[in-house]
Amino acid sequence: MIKIATWNVNSIKARLPRVLEWLSEFKPDVVLLQETKTIDEGFPVLEIGDAGYNIEVSGQKTYNGVAILSKFPIEVELTALPGDEADEQARYIEALVTGDKGAVVRVGSIYLPNGNPTRDEDGKDSEKFLYKLRWMDRLLAHVQDLLKTEDVFVLGGDYNICPTDDDVYNAAAFADDALCRPESRGRFRQLMHLGLTDALRAFNTAPHLYSYWDYQRGAWPKDNGLLIDHLLLSPQAADRLQGSGIDKTPRGKEKASDHTPVWCELED
Repeated sequence: MIKIATWNVNSIKARLPRVLEWLSEFKPDVVLLQETKTIDEGFPVLEIGDAGYNIEVSGQKTYNGVAILSKFPIEVELTALPGDEADEQARYIEALVTGDKGAVVRVGSIYLPNGNPTRDEDGKDSEKFLYKLRWMDRLLAHVQDLLKTEDVFVLGGDYNICPTDDDVYNAAAFADDALCRPESRGRFRQLMHLGLTDALRAFNTAPHLYSYWDYQRGAWPKDNGLLIDHLLLSPQAADRLQGSGIDKTPRGKEKASDHTPVWCELED
């Protein structure tokens, strides 16, 4: 089995003790990290390398940042999402990992733009929201290209999308939020309609399963959460899917990220 997880760590430096603890206890083979919030040179390569992982990063000072950790060799294919050479935000990294039995899996770590606030003062769509939609259009085009390869691929990350009202604790309150706006959800559905499989939902169909809880207003103890972290699989990867879930353990720790890992297992 190859265990793949995605986790928005909300600063790899601030969360390093939690990350190292989780790597030791959960023992994932491949980890897709988001919101690392550091330039490449600032990533804690030595500490995570000592934990047994190869590391590839696409970083940025203070904001954004994505990374791939793997117990297997990593061959980087992309350090940015195609489609806009002027986009300097570090939100995408894609690589091939080769397991012990020779199985090759293409993985992408995604930190999709949040898009809030969605409205300007005049009530029109904000530039942040429009950037999110443009980014999703680029992702759609890239996934279409990836599907033509017939590769086994897993695109995991913080998509900043609650796909349905069952994925948010208070749907009415989030109706005009970028995570739930019809335009955001519509593009996410377009992704799924290309033939992708949501790894979590393949095995966990109950409503109100969450991967994110705000630091404010007692969201964690009240379970006022959002499901915005997803692992989307190509048909070839879905054929190998053996299990999936959400590991809520890290969110309950001291100095935790506001997200918690989502994971899946593929037959290798």
